[in-house]
Parts: sequence; C-alpha cells; structure tokens
Amino acid sequence: MTGQQVTISAKVPRRLKEELEKKGVKLSEAIRRGLEAELKELKELKMKELKSMLQEVDLSRVSEHRLVRDIRKTREEC
Repeated sequence: MTGQQVTISAKVPRRLKEELEKKGVKLSEAIRRGLEAELKELKELKMKELKSMLQEVDLSRVSEHRLVRDIRKTREEC
C-alpha cells in the first residue's frame, strides 16, 4: 500500500476480537482487506450503473470530444 495512512477505530464485540486473535488473524490486515473489498464492490456497482446508462445512449449523436471528456471525468471520479 502506498501513500499516507490514517488510523481508524471501530468497536467490535470482545468475543469476536478474542476469537480472531486466537486464530492468529492480524486484525489491522483483516480490516484493511475488508475495507478494500467494500470499496471494490462499490466501484463495480458504479461501473455497472454507468454501463447500463451508456446502453441507453445513442452514441452516434454525441461528439467524439464530449465522449472522451466524459469518460475521463468518470475515471477521475472512480
């Protein structure tokens, strides 16, 4: 992972924390993977929505310049 990192905190049931620690789970890594998976899922959902919207658009009526601009803008948002 690159870039600046921040600290977050979350409350979880003591039993859950203790069981995971007994099984050798590194909590910070598990949380990081969970957050990354959540973000990936959200991005995929957004891309599916955009794909659905694009299928409804008649691209022959959109200028190439505008199409390229909008694609770049969408990439920046994701």
